[in-house]
Amino acid sequence: MATLARSIERRPARPRPRAIAAWLTVLAAMVFAMVVVGGITRLTESGLSMVRWEPVSGIVPPLDAAGWQAEFEAYKASPEYRKVNAGMSLDAFKRIYFWEYIHRVLGRLIGLAFALPFAWFLWKRAVPRGYGPRLAALFALGGLQGAIGWWMVASGLVDRPDVSHVRLAIHLSAALFIMSGLIWTALDLRALARGVQRPARLRRPAVIALALLAVQIILGAFVAGLDAGYAFSSWPKMGEDWFPAGGWQAALSVPANLIDNPVVVQFIHRWFAWIAAAGAVLLGIAARRAGAGWALPAILVAIGCQITLGIATLLSGMALPIAALHQAVGALLLGILVATAHRLGSVRA
Repeated sequence: MATLARSIERRPARPRPRAIAAWLTVLAAMVFAMVVVGGITRLTESGLSMVRWEPVSGIVPPLDAAGWQAEFEAYKASPEYRKVNAGMSLDAFKRIYFWEYIHRVLGRLIGLAFALPFAWFLWKRAVPRGYGPRLAALFALGGLQGAIGWWMVASGLVDRPDVSHVRLAIHLSAALFIMSGLIWTALDLRALARGVQRPARLRRPAVIALALLAVQIILGAFVAGLDAGYAFSSWPKMGEDWFPAGGWQAALSVPANLIDNPVVVQFIHRWFAWIAAAGAVLLGIAARRAGAGWALPAILVAIGCQITLGIATLLSGMALPIAALHQAVGALLLGILVATAHRLGSVRA
């Protein structure tokens, strides 16, 4: 290892910020796809179909009838099968297995798409000074995300037929944090390729907007994990009332109502969306004043689509295509806010 390190150090440094930025952009797109597939996996109740974590051998799906039967028998021992899907056919099992398998394979592909080019860029000494630790941290977070994913799945394999909605929120938040880090770093490197030496900084409007959106994303994960979207399929009221009678459970503590009560979680997710939207619009206005004329229109279009899709998701009774698109546009909105925050942070105060 020491010999390899000395060999790399003897090579002349040839930073390639533009190439690395393009690579990170592709990785961010892959993580975005991972988030969308993860949402479909949750919406189709597919997340507990694979009851083992096999990071290497698990990339090979069942290839014959005996293999499929073995996977099915393993699933039959899970709480979800015993309490929810007892009597499920093998064909039905294959359908839910598909989305979880695609989700896990995509995660492995992202790991390879990060590790191999990263090693090559390091070997060629193409990573600009100061960016190696940042890229290594993003790579480590990707590995941790795999462990978080299994930690989430494991919560539904003990005695309850569902994953913890809190762990689901952590898993989704980690994925979107990685995506945001990839976008931010790619933009820093694109600026470096143009001769801008100073990385962008997070300004106060960006911190506020991103924090508000993060809360809304966590609330959305709670809604998905608790199946709270099915509690009321009406808008703007919840049934006949703005807040339904009996929705607040006096037997639960305040934190438990806010986190574990599906009715309360859906109610907060509905109305906190407007607060998060206001924060995003204010960020767009600040960016426009800094010269980024594209930011505010992009944010307004994304917010309009996202709120419309959120309402449509409720009114449709959580229809899969609409609900999946709602999550996808939410991730896209985050990407737009990160790009806007970077543009604002690139302007010297």
